[in-house]
Amino acid sequence: MAQAVAITQQDRFGQTSRRDAWWASPAAVVIGLVAFVIYTTWAALQGANYRYDGYLSPFYSPELWGSPQAWFGATRPWWYPSWLVFTPALFILWIPAGFRLTCYYNRGAYYKAFWADPPACAVGEPRQSYWGENYFPLLLQNIHRYFMYLAVLLVLALLTDVWHAFWFTDASGHEHFGIGVGTLVIALDVFLVGGYTFGCHSLRHLCGGRLNQPSLCPLQSKLYSCSSMLNRRHMAWFWCSLAWVGFSDLYVRLCAMGVISDWRIVF
Repeated sequence: MAQAVAITQQDRFGQTSRRDAWWASPAAVVIGLVAFVIYTTWAALQGANYRYDGYLSPFYSPELWGSPQAWFGATRPWWYPSWLVFTPALFILWIPAGFRLTCYYNRGAYYKAFWADPPACAVGEPRQSYWGENYFPLLLQNIHRYFMYLAVLLVLALLTDVWHAFWFTDASGHEHFGIGVGTLVIALDVFLVGGYTFGCHSLRHLCGGRLNQPSLCPLQSKLYSCSSMLNRRHMAWFWCSLAWVGFSDLYVRLCAMGVISDWRIVF
């Protein structure tokens, strides 16, 4: 008969009676987040090869300044510092960065992975005191709910990119409807980002979690149920959307550079 092993609180950093690979999950989080931050920083500073026909990289969407197709034209705004590199991504990326950085799931993941606070359940921590989120700078994590409003608007902007991804310019300069592999890539990106955003804990609270009896408000009860359904797989939505948004930028970039060709499914 198998005997249960008691797992107790440990005093020294890394000390544990656990026999499983408890370090695997924190290590995977470190590798995944560091790789994404490095690639995103590089891609954002390029300021080029983010458009291909009707495709627009999600790192640059919505494009406010930087090209003739941008909302406010190609000229940089007068207030933009002349000494700072000009790239349209810098006007946008702070929104998803702030939203994900303060995400309830993500902060728990990187607290464990980068700060070892705690590294895992029943594993010794490098400190004895509890830091919490009551003091600066961790107090800033409470602005997550405000980033949530901006993130929802960003999803709506990404939906317009899906529409533009259905239109291509032919050799004569005329636009025509079509579907390419890039169309599916961008559409799936919006689906995954939307699933992550609309399953947000703050949005779930706003939809109906703040009510004592959500059933008394049918519309809010339905919205609460939908958001709760997405929230149950919030971790999966987070990582899938994170990986796919990076892949979407890479796909558009490689097409724009001529490294790969976009295969048209419907001409």
